[in-house]
Amino acid sequence: MPLAVSEIINAPREKVWNIIADIDSAQSIVQSIIELEVLERPDTGILGLKWREKRVMFGKEATETMWISSAEPGYWYETTAHNHGMIYHSRMSLTEQGSQTVLTMSFDCVPQTWVAKLFGLMSFMFNGAVRKAFAADIRDIKAYAES
Repeated sequence: MPLAVSEIINAPREKVWNIIADIDSAQSIVQSIIELEVLERPDTGILGLKWREKRVMFGKEATETMWISSAEPGYWYETTAHNHGMIYHSRMSLTEQGSQTVLTMSFDCVPQTWVAKLFGLMSFMFNGAVRKAFAADIRDIKAYAES
């Protein structure tokens, strides 16, 4: 179920990077995040940063523990989470476009159990809702970056 959502932000890449890489402030920027707790912090950079996030998804509260599993600071980072027999990968990436920045959020999941594989067959029904959630997150980041 790979999917991606992009938005042009009227701000330089460095400014947008500083916003998306500041996980501690995400709760005050992204409206759907209702609670965020950093669990592990690397000595330098963001690689290995691990946090627990509670947000509203599909009209209900959901909690995920995720960590930054790979990154090219200033350009992209990828998070990983394991839950319900799935491995989830999401990526926040930035591309300069003149004085603007294109922020892209992408997502994919890999089923690990037979139940998760069965659920994966029905995942197309959730793509629209996940796409809307990502679009809302990006709109919140855009509004913050452009203010």
